[in-house]
Amino acid sequence: MSGLLVTGTSSDAGKSIVVTALCRLWSRQGIRVAPFKAQNMSNNSMVCRDGSEIGRAQWLQCVAAGVEPSAVHNPVLLKPGSDRRAFVVLRGRPAGELVAGEYATGRRHLAEAAFAAFEELSASVDLVVAEGAGSPAEVNLRAGDYVNLGLAQRFSLPTLLVADIDRGGALAALYGTWGLVDEADRALLRAYVVNKFRGDASVLAPGLDVVTERTGMPSLGVLPWLDGVWLDSEDALSVGRWRPAADDRAGRLSVAVVRFPRTSNATDVDALAAEPGVDVRVTTDLDVCREADLLVLPGSRATVSDLGWLRSSGLAEVVAWRAGHGRPVLGICGGYEMLAQWIDDPVESATASRVDGLGLLPTTVTFAAEKVLARPTGEWRGHLVEGYEIHHGVVEDDGAFPGGTATGAVWGTIWHGTLECDDFRRAWLAEVATAAGSAWTPDPTAPGFAARRESMIDLLADAVGEHLDHDALLELTLE
Repeated sequence: MSGLLVTGTSSDAGKSIVVTALCRLWSRQGIRVAPFKAQNMSNNSMVCRDGSEIGRAQWLQCVAAGVEPSAVHNPVLLKPGSDRRAFVVLRGRPAGELVAGEYATGRRHLAEAAFAAFEELSASVDLVVAEGAGSPAEVNLRAGDYVNLGLAQRFSLPTLLVADIDRGGALAALYGTWGLVDEADRALLRAYVVNKFRGDASVLAPGLDVVTERTGMPSLGVLPWLDGVWLDSEDALSVGRWRPAADDRAGRLSVAVVRFPRTSNATDVDALAAEPGVDVRVTTDLDVCREADLLVLPGSRATVSDLGWLRSSGLAEVVAWRAGHGRPVLGICGGYEMLAQWIDDPVESATASRVDGLGLLPTTVTFAAEKVLARPTGEWRGHLVEGYEIHHGVVEDDGAFPGGTATGAVWGTIWHGTLECDDFRRAWLAEVATAAGSAWTPDPTAPGFAARRESMIDLLADAVGEHLDHDALLELTLE
């Protein structure tokens, strides 16, 4: 079987971006390529057409490769519910919990499921491009590893190491990663690339020569910083890292997105950030949340806990003030549930009694043991609305808003992804702007969100085609 593992010197080094780019680049060349991530730890997920749940980044990589996303591309998804507990999604379906003490020792069944998925996927394509997680130098977890060098050892995968130079210390991170892993694993580290470089790459060359001399790993290139890329992320370090608006629209719409401790599917607001004249900021600042034209309460993997944090931080009072003054508020999934009259959650938070919601929408929430995974469609003001559902909370509402309800300038929906629907998003934002007293209006000639996403994938593939020796990388997979 032919495959490649792309891993990094740290989280957010650029593994997901490189895999996405390679999938698009090699698929252009007629290679049947598919992405794979044995285990993803992320609260940013997507529901596939077959009803399975996978990491959002792997869904995007499937789009780049031109293959139908399914759980075979991300067989294990861990969704953190607290610092010591994660909910397990196995082959796209809920499969219990994993607590901190079990992380290094209690995952053997997950490893076998991941290995089986890799074999299944490999049998159907020419090349599997696998993405690692975190860093392969986490030697404290090596014994139970099946996503980094554990996967590479099992299937003899050549491994590409990606270093993020933007955060500093990239050369040391490359050498340190190589130095920390044992000799058997070191033999699999076949090459490296440097990511997010700003300036003249020739300045970096002497340092790369030293790394290559000391490790034996050749450099396959330096990827430049790409201003126009803010793809669906799986990593909490990347949430809200949109580039400043490049358009010169005079009338603007400001959006504040509350950064919950356990934010889930923060990618829901990517489509807002892509809209000309709309400025999005992820924040916990009370003044910013109060003064923005629109305040968004995103999804949460720990709704009751994050609601408690919202109250203790003073942001609950800001939300109530906005509702009382007709200032637009949008709640999505967990954020929508917080706007309800009360929440009964014996499942996710194991709360014995009902918890009062913010009481801003005429809804109630009861958590059920069975998880809802769906791809619903609807309509709003004559506009088609599509989304996806990932939740245990069952909300009693009237459907006055797609997937939810609305009262005054407060909207709520249990559906994720609705803002990616261009006509709906623009029509709704125009209503938001009117309520907020903003002069912003939508630009009907602007590219749609799906087109923007495709252009970013192509931009990545073009950058890899220009700056990396991808032919040498492909040759490594054929040895």
